[in-house]
Amino acid sequence: MRLGVLDVGSNTTHLLVVDAYRGGHPTPMHKEKTSLRLAERLTPSGDLSDVGTEDLIRAVQAAKDSAARLQCEEMLAFATSAMREAGNASDVLRTVAEHTGVELHVLSGDEEARLTFLAARRWFGWSAGRLLVIDIGGGSLELAMGIDEAPDMAESFPLGAGRVTRTRFSHDPPTRSEVVDTAAWLEHELSELPRELEMFGSPDRVVATSKTFRSLARLTGAAPSSAGPRVRRTLTDTGLRQLLSFITRMTAADLAELEGVTASRAHQLVGGALVAQASMRALSCSEVEICPWALREGVILRRLDHTNGDNHVEPLTRARRGIEILS
Repeated sequence: MRLGVLDVGSNTTHLLVVDAYRGGHPTPMHKEKTSLRLAERLTPSGDLSDVGTEDLIRAVQAAKDSAARLQCEEMLAFATSAMREAGNASDVLRTVAEHTGVELHVLSGDEEARLTFLAARRWFGWSAGRLLVIDIGGGSLELAMGIDEAPDMAESFPLGAGRVTRTRFSHDPPTRSEVVDTAAWLEHELSELPRELEMFGSPDRVVATSKTFRSLARLTGAAPSSAGPRVRRTLTDTGLRQLLSFITRMTAADLAELEGVTASRAHQLVGGALVAQASMRALSCSEVEICPWALREGVILRRLDHTNGDNHVEPLTRARRGIEILS
C-alpha cells in the first residue's frame, strides 16, 4: 500500500510517501518539505498568528494534493511541539480541517518519544539490546530507553534546537558569553536525567535521530547522504566539541554554505549542537550512532501494525482513519 505521512514540525512541514506492507521495509517514494517556522509565528500571547495559520493551510493543502497525485491510499497527518504549545491550537486545527479536509493529530512529547523509539528499534533490531534514543527537534528534545519495542522510559524536554536559539541567543553569531551561559543552563536543565535513567539500567546502544544530529555527524566527518542510509554514521563528543569551537564563530548565512546544513535550519545549528553536547554529557556518552529512521517512520510502522495481512485497516481503527494509530 502507498502511505503518505505529513509531519508539521516547529520549523518545517515534511511529506513522506512510502510503499509499504506489514512485515516489510517501507520504501521511500517521494519527499517534500516546506519551511514554515511555526514556532516563530506564535504571538506574544502564545497563539499561532493569522498569517501562520494561513501558511499552514496552504502547506497542508499542497501536501494533500501531492499525496493524491502520487496515489496515496491514506495520509496520516500530525503536528508536534509548535502546535502543542499554541494557545489557539484547537481553533487552528479546526480551521485547517475545514479548509483542507485534513485532520492534524497533535502528538504529545511522550508520543513523539515512543514512536521515534519504535522506528529506531525496528532499524537496529533486537541485537541492539537495551536501546537509548535521543531526538532533537525544533521545539523539544525527546529521550526514550527500553529493551522492547515500547520503551520503559519516554520523556520530552522543551529544549529543541530552534527554541534554544530563539530564547538564548540575541546575536548572529552568538556571543561567547551566550554560548557559555547556554551550555551551563542546558547542563542544569538535564542534571536530573542520569538519576532518572538509573532505575532502567545502562543502555547497550545509544542512538540519535533527527536532522540536527545528521548534520552534526556530517560536519564531523560522517558519510554524506549520497552514500545511502545503511552506512554506519556516528557523532563523537570529541568531534562535537571541536565542531562547536568552529561553528560558534560563524553567521547563519555562512553555516548554510556548509555541506550537510540546509538553509532553513542553519540559524539553529549552534543551538542544536549545544543541546546534543549537553545530552551526551548528561548520559556520559562519548559516541552516538545515527539512526536514519525517526518519528515519521515510527508513525508508518505503527500504522502498518494496525493492518491485517491484506493491508486493510482493522475495524478498531477504520472509523477514524488512523487517528487512533497515532495515539
